[in-house]
Amino acid sequence: MTSKVTYLGNLRTENTHIKSSNSYITDAPVDNNGRGEAFSPTDTVATGLASCMLTVMGIKARDMGVDMSGTTAEVTKTMVSNPRRISKIEVVLHFPFKADSKTKKILEHTANTCPVHYSLHPDIEKDITFNWK
Repeated sequence: MTSKVTYLGNLRTENTHIKSSNSYITDAPVDNNGRGEAFSPTDTVATGLASCMLTVMGIKARDMGVDMSGTTAEVTKTMVSNPRRISKIEVVLHFPFKADSKTKKILEHTANTCPVHYSLHPDIEKDITFNWK
């Protein structure tokens, strides 16, 4: 088992990672009857894309002797109705270090082939921007 999700009431869940016991809560967004006091489930999906991209890039960068510490990603999620779903995820990556064109190409390819990217429905538009120092 990977995780356990417990419904806490009032459109809130607690999500616990089994191996580490770390947990976080989700809350329904204000535009869907919630309080919007935490990540929504769809926020976690969109954020998961950026987290996955940074993680696999970090693995590749480490193997190449490149330190990616301090790299950030800004995530914007767009929803549509009928059916209510994520229609677009924008990820803007900011790299605080200089890299040559080969390193950039390798890391950008790695990001765009992360497992979450491949797992998202093809109808979800993915707009990825790489901002290099």
